[in-house]
Amino acid sequence: MRTLTELEIKQLLAQGCSAEDWGKIEVSEHFDAHYVQDAHFSGKIKLGAFRKDFDLPGGVKIHSGIAHARIHNCEIGDDVHLWNIHNYIANYKIGSGTCIENVNAVLVDGISTFGNGVRVPVMNEGGGREIPIFDHLSAHLAYILTLYRHRIEMVRIVNQMIDDYAQTVASNMGEIGENVRILNCGSIKNVRIGDCAQLGGVSRLKNGSINSNATAPVKLGSGVKCADFIISSGVEILDSTIVDKCFVGQGCVFDKHYSAGESLFFSNCQGMHGEACAIFAGPYTVTHHKSTLLIAGMFSFLNAGSGSNQSNHMYKLGPIHQGVAERGAKTTSDSYLLWPSKIGAFSLVMGRHTHHADTSALPFSYLIENNSETYIVPGANIRTVGTIRDAQKWPKRDNRKDPHQLDFINFNLLSPYTVQKMYQGVSVLKELYTISGENTDEYGYQNCKIRNSSMRHGLSLYRTGIAKFLGNSLISRIEKSSFANLDELRQALRPDSEIGKGEWIDLAGLIAPRTEVQALMDDMEKGILTLDKIQQRFADMHQNYYSYEWSWAADKLEQIWGCRIEEVSLAQLQESVNQWQEAVVGLDKLVYEDAKKEFNLNSQTGFGVDGDASQRKADFESVRGSFASNPFVLEVQAHIARKTALGQKIQVTLAKLQ
Repeated sequence: MRTLTELEIKQLLAQGCSAEDWGKIEVSEHFDAHYVQDAHFSGKIKLGAFRKDFDLPGGVKIHSGIAHARIHNCEIGDDVHLWNIHNYIANYKIGSGTCIENVNAVLVDGISTFGNGVRVPVMNEGGGREIPIFDHLSAHLAYILTLYRHRIEMVRIVNQMIDDYAQTVASNMGEIGENVRILNCGSIKNVRIGDCAQLGGVSRLKNGSINSNATAPVKLGSGVKCADFIISSGVEILDSTIVDKCFVGQGCVFDKHYSAGESLFFSNCQGMHGEACAIFAGPYTVTHHKSTLLIAGMFSFLNAGSGSNQSNHMYKLGPIHQGVAERGAKTTSDSYLLWPSKIGAFSLVMGRHTHHADTSALPFSYLIENNSETYIVPGANIRTVGTIRDAQKWPKRDNRKDPHQLDFINFNLLSPYTVQKMYQGVSVLKELYTISGENTDEYGYQNCKIRNSSMRHGLSLYRTGIAKFLGNSLISRIEKSSFANLDELRQALRPDSEIGKGEWIDLAGLIAPRTEVQALMDDMEKGILTLDKIQQRFADMHQNYYSYEWSWAADKLEQIWGCRIEEVSLAQLQESVNQWQEAVVGLDKLVYEDAKKEFNLNSQTGFGVDGDASQRKADFESVRGSFASNPFVLEVQAHIARKTALGQKIQVTLAKLQ
């Protein structure tokens, strides 16, 4: 850098420029004063070279430079374009190739941590679960800090680490990265903006970080207002959305006037039209409808129907109640839940539920309102098209492009986490039979009712789900192993370690053994881990999932066989494979029959409105296709064929060991 020459100062003055002190302006060796016009400088200024043209939509070209702007205490990189700054830009480092046009004000006022360290009162509006947000917050760390408040020392130590991190980024200078576009925006105050971010028509930003980068740019659109926030890479916030005191995770999309306050959103959440208040939105929490309110709850892999609502205020001590909908829950249109409640994994909520239900031990259930009572249909959601389709679509809809991912997401529909709950479901239903008798018409459970027929069907579905998962795990282990005889197979089937036995936890996307999570929290409490090391421990759990899964499955299989793996007979292995094949094909057939309902006569209502039955069928098939050619149906048929062939292959392999 160098100071301005006398000739350059004269040229700048002739072009309508002024400076508080020309001596405080440093410029690049290749600086050309021709591209700076009607600019007013104060404080320390550094200016790069202006050599680049910008291509705007419609074929318009503009040259980099500064015009119609007041600049205070800024460092401006090469090939930056600043034009028509209505008030001023103050205390910013602006990266090369950035374009800022027609904005009101961009400034840092005093020392700012740019949203890091902001406390978000998640789940409980009355306080008690405040989470300090920061640039690298993962869903799993937030889960621990939110739900393990009773580990006071651990929470204090981690909160202090986050506060310490916030101080490392604290500055009276903001940063706008390289190749950023900020066009037609209002006020931007105390905001750090990463590379390649695109801001168009944003109304107001205050105290936050936009962690954009070249591989996963952030887009903020017209009318957007954000305050006290952290926005992760790959996020899109558009169309007058309001974000207040929130962490927004990687790949999230907010649009169409969405309103989010005092909430945490993690990877691939989507919010449109509706409202969120004090929620913990784990990965894939999705709501697309007006009049949908998510409040004071914890969710993940959730699909909220139109008009879904929850109540956390019982008009006594205020809005202090909270609820949990475990992974994969769905709410239908106009559903309602009265907190506190806990909804089991992959359950479907229909109607208005005014009792405090806890169905966490009955996963894959329907919760149906009938005459103001909640009826549970255990296990019914295992066999539905919607559940299988959801499990298939989530990995395909991963919007994260950033190679550095904050959340470790396990997409498995069946896992030790969900299957242990099936075991609990079997235990609960059998106990109800024991207590009330097998001929009772309705059974009471957790402020809900279960019909006798639903109990019997639920037991069958849970047992089928258990057999499918254990068989999946066993066959996967056999396929990956090399062996020449039964003893070598037994040796190959031995678990890699004891880790995995016992209870498992879903840490908002990361499925892991409770023992490993407890060990991590113990080390956090000792203060021997950094934030990076905590994140690495989560990564290790995710990396070792299948090893841990086999330890869990092997333990359950040993209980079924009544012997250790070292003693298992060939006949027992063959029987387990048979049970797996029956379970897989049986569930696929149930899904196949469920899919048929989408092609029956009732589904064709409204098609071929001016014709006879043949025209209705033809119109329906022209829009929806035929059942026989439907991609999902074809995949179910192919899955049955593949699994049947796999089962036969494994049986042939085992038969050779005799």
